[in-house]
Amino acid sequence: MNIRFDGKTVAVTGAGHGFGRAIAQSFARLGAHVFATDIAAAPLAETAAQGGITVKVVDLRDRAAGTAWIRQIETQTGGAIDVLVNNAGGVAGQRPVPLEDVPDADWNTIFDINVNAAFTLCRAAAPAMKRAGGGRIVNISSGAGLQPSLTGVQAYCSAKHAVVGLTRQLAHELGAFGITVNSVAPGFIRTNPATEAQWAAYGADGQQALVERIAMKRLGSAQDIANGVIFFASDLAGFVNGQILQVDGGR
Repeated sequence: MNIRFDGKTVAVTGAGHGFGRAIAQSFARLGAHVFATDIAAAPLAETAAQGGITVKVVDLRDRAAGTAWIRQIETQTGGAIDVLVNNAGGVAGQRPVPLEDVPDADWNTIFDINVNAAFTLCRAAAPAMKRAGGGRIVNISSGAGLQPSLTGVQAYCSAKHAVVGLTRQLAHELGAFGITVNSVAPGFIRTNPATEAQWAAYGADGQQALVERIAMKRLGSAQDIANGVIFFASDLAGFVNGQILQVDGGR
């Protein structure tokens, strides 16, 4: 099957680098009109340089701003978003510390960017998707949403588990309207300063041990994650709903 998204409207968050950039550019190459957001303007502009991508800087910790971005896309295109990809997230520069030393602000920040942003955008996009009779939502969770996190950051592990729960619940709620909700759960992939710092912290022996725990004996790429998202958004996944696809080389 020749997978194309011509005439489709796709919204991607966290598109300034890594997974988000690969996802946005992949959809654009396949004919979609992509709307992409990130908190950082310069890397977002680099993402858009490929063409076919309309960008806007939005701080998704501000729920009103996230909702306004969805409304702007719907107004500009004159219809519903066809594919919403909630990719924004991460550890927000945090490092593991003992539970008793975790500040409320650090916990809340990670939940805001990983869970609350996804909830807000799903809530904003769903009404028009319902009126249109269908849509696709793909949430980027993590292997940390299915087991303890390699990051050691309690809030990150908890937030990614929440993304998995949100995905499964919305799949049941929205499926009757022709809207599928699925999640791609990446393994460890070096895509940004946070993962580079994590990789360096393992040292040579730790890096080798991590790779040895992967069945394919190598790390994946951002494009591997984008490919999983493309599958969920394509006609091939028309009857796939509420699923968590682990893209990790086989741990």
